[in-house]
Amino acid sequence: MDSTLWLLAGGAALAGFVQGLSGFAFGLVATSIWAWWLPPQLVAVMSVFGAMTGQIATVLVARRPMQWPLLAPLLAGGLCGLPLGVWLLPRLDSATFQFGLGALLAVWCPVMLMSRHIPRVSFGGRWADAVAGVAGGVAGALGGFTGPLPTLWCTLRGWDKATLRGVIQNFNLVMLSATFVSYLASGVVTTAMLPHMAVVAPALLVPVLLGARLYTGISPEAFRRVVLALLTCAGLALLAKAVPALLQR
Repeated sequence: MDSTLWLLAGGAALAGFVQGLSGFAFGLVATSIWAWWLPPQLVAVMSVFGAMTGQIATVLVARRPMQWPLLAPLLAGGLCGLPLGVWLLPRLDSATFQFGLGALLAVWCPVMLMSRHIPRVSFGGRWADAVAGVAGGVAGALGGFTGPLPTLWCTLRGWDKATLRGVIQNFNLVMLSATFVSYLASGVVTTAMLPHMAVVAPALLVPVLLGARLYTGISPEAFRRVVLALLTCAGLALLAKAVPALLQR
């Protein structure tokens, strides 16, 4: 197995464990590893494919309620945001987008992590939830990052551990599947990528299930801190990728 396949397998294993534990963040973890050495188009496809595969595995092993009253506005917004993201993809500078998203996560999440009491957001109702879904759909189309912004929003809503995990898991599953279908329809996925998929899928399966098993044993407060810490790390990883590209201009 050549170095590219080893790199794909290692990144998929680490990202799969994080996804199993938190319910999201496969794309952010994998991209932070793969983007330094692999072509952008391959990274995008493998990120979405791996995240989708991991979500399917966790749903099959530990199915959680769909939470339709809470999930529906997020999904409606996400499915509306997906074509907007596809339209923006060739028009929006990727480094600027990554810098903006990374800065938001890297600044706001540590503040919440160090705060003893997270502020609760109650305004907006379902319309505000739908806007968070739109943000997730756009970010998913632009880089496979369907989870971070909706997860941050749901955390601010003050949802409990089980509700947050169930909503985000099912939201990500639907949005990642829709994103992958759009990649197939647009020809982004090529036959040359099939061997890479054959490496990514088995590499992530055991780690994602181990992460999901660990999730069941942690307290709600520990889970909240894990989610915020992961979002912080994700923001720093995006900044590390975007800043050098912006400085070179």
